[in-house]
Amino acid sequence: MSDQLQVVQPKAADTAKRKGSSRFFFLMIVFLFWFSSYIYVPVLSPYVEHLGASYMMVGMVLGVYGLMQILFRLPIGIGSDYINRRRPFIFLGLIASGASCVLFMLGAQPGWALAARAVSGIAASAWVVYSVMFAGYFPKEEAGRAMGMLQFTTVIAQLSSMMISGYMVDHWGWNTPFLIGGIVAFAALLLALLLPEQRPEKQGNAVKIKDLTLVMKEPLLVRVSLLSVLAHCVLFITMFGYTPNQALDIGASKESLGWLTLAFMVPHAVATLYGSRSFGKWMGDRGTLMLGFAGSALFTLLIPSMPSLGALCATQIGNGFMQGLIFPLLLGKSVSGIAPYKRATAMGFYQAVYAIGMSGGPFVAGWISSVYGLTGGFWLGAVAAGFAAVLSWFWVKDK
Repeated sequence: MSDQLQVVQPKAADTAKRKGSSRFFFLMIVFLFWFSSYIYVPVLSPYVEHLGASYMMVGMVLGVYGLMQILFRLPIGIGSDYINRRRPFIFLGLIASGASCVLFMLGAQPGWALAARAVSGIAASAWVVYSVMFAGYFPKEEAGRAMGMLQFTTVIAQLSSMMISGYMVDHWGWNTPFLIGGIVAFAALLLALLLPEQRPEKQGNAVKIKDLTLVMKEPLLVRVSLLSVLAHCVLFITMFGYTPNQALDIGASKESLGWLTLAFMVPHAVATLYGSRSFGKWMGDRGTLMLGFAGSALFTLLIPSMPSLGALCATQIGNGFMQGLIFPLLLGKSVSGIAPYKRATAMGFYQAVYAIGMSGGPFVAGWISSVYGLTGGFWLGAVAAGFAAVLSWFWVKDK
């Protein structure tokens, strides 16, 4: 009996060690994926404007990213569950990310930028599989921890890439971030070829239409998905949308856009890793979401009235922290109570729905900004965040 225990314990230790190394390796790929996807984001709207596009066209380029995710995220999630494989969709995300960077470099016209951003939207659509595959390295009760690690890695990748994009453009030209992004995506693809396949245990046949219908009728999933629409509307109007244009309009240099990124992303990372959990214990999930949305509404409202880059960075510190409280909570709630073999489908639905905010937010803000200036677009973001704070009161219940 003791001999059997001695055999079992080393096997358990080896399994835990393999899972730990797999998690780290996967997080490396995640880091490179988002690095390549976000290295040009701070200069994207100024770049499209530089090509001669109107705010309406800038809004279309920003919005097509979310539109492609509306179209592709749910099918990718269902497809991954159906064939019970993850690796092909990991490859898809990296190939599309690199291809979008190549398209940006091919032509200096708004139409090329629109096509390139559409392809990057397909890349981001594969994120549903990344999320589910990483969660598969953890037991069910540690899903929140898994999502926190994944979100933190994403934020660090976005921060490190976005910090250097303005400097690159100022010193080596507009195409430099696209070139670096393409190289990084190719390197990540080479690493992903070494990634072992993960085959989750299936119960019966693959996901059926009736299963999909049941997943989409889950009340909590629908509510947090709609709240996430409004959260992403604000994010893609502000930091990932028109805040860099606002900075350039008040006299900031392209190189200084890195400080704007730093001001947003550092508190965002801190709130993502620690804030939502700490505030959740103190205020509950509903109170934390209301605080996050209300605070984001206030800081978004202040953006167009800031007279200097330093003052504008102060609004980004607040906005970054407040939005960092929101996203981990919504992400964790989206798959709570969903059977493991249906989680990619549920995550696909959640991410496809919130992509409406990524698409519609910057597009409508671009239309409003073409008529009323950038101030009008930021007012739209503030209204969306305020509305989400009210909905959180009615829709989110604390356990």
